[in-house]
Amino acid sequence: MFEAKTRMTRLRLALSLAVWLALLASPAGAEPAKRAFGAATAPTSGPAAAHGGYSAGCMAGAVELPESGPGWQAMRLSRNRNWGHPELVAFVERLSRAAQAEGWAGLLVGDISQPRGGPMTSGHKSHQIGLDADIWMRPAERLDLSREAREALSSDSVVASDRLRVNGAWTEGHARILRAAASDPAVARIFVNAAIKQELCRAASENDREWMRKIRPWWKHDSHFHVRLACPVGEAGCVDQAPPPPGDGCDETLEWWFSDEALNPPPPDPDAPPPRDLTLSDLPPACRAVLEAG
Repeated sequence: MFEAKTRMTRLRLALSLAVWLALLASPAGAEPAKRAFGAATAPTSGPAAAHGGYSAGCMAGAVELPESGPGWQAMRLSRNRNWGHPELVAFVERLSRAAQAEGWAGLLVGDISQPRGGPMTSGHKSHQIGLDADIWMRPAERLDLSREAREALSSDSVVASDRLRVNGAWTEGHARILRAAASDPAVARIFVNAAIKQELCRAASENDREWMRKIRPWWKHDSHFHVRLACPVGEAGCVDQAPPPPGDGCDETLEWWFSDEALNPPPPDPDAPPPRDLTLSDLPPACRAVLEAG
């Protein structure tokens, strides 16, 4: 067993080195950046720093969200995406306490970021600077799941099949946890399915709606909510997204999400060229140093 693990470790290190060298030697960084960042198995040393934007960046000094904590479990550990900015890890710790106050055993946490951030080989366009996290809508019932169970378990959709309303899996606890997340000063916005936003608009008190501004509808996001933190103070290389528009977001802009245009967009043109992968040249110059760092 030990010898097999040693061979696997050496293979991963060799693959990582080969990918990095190919990328760094390519003209103007023309190779897809996801290959090098996806192959990085460990973070850089030194202080944390987010470079670039949520969908075109990287991060130095990432810290690992522990696989299990007093109020959470990281899921899908085989992806090695439970890395983030220290402020993101601290946020998960805070939100897990709010979940436990609602009677959940804790949170099930999906993807955060790769050890050095950057574009991913699958699944996300954002999550590149360690300030995004997917939190499952499924309440944790226990916090001692095996690695195998974390791969097999799936989250629960809280949206009806017609996508027009929440279903019976939705609870007041979900609403209160979302309120706690949106009320956190570090949070910039939270993405949820439009039916969830609609339910929050319906149920929220007229005197307690300021936090609703951060809750933004987006496609899918029916079985998890996506938390995005603002750039940490003092990190000049981090690029914030524009703030949400004023108001609680429960106006006619929400109505569009239930139109046929939004619910049934046309399929992609099969003859259209595929989207171009981000290259190292598309990322901040600091990201080359992040890849080269020990």
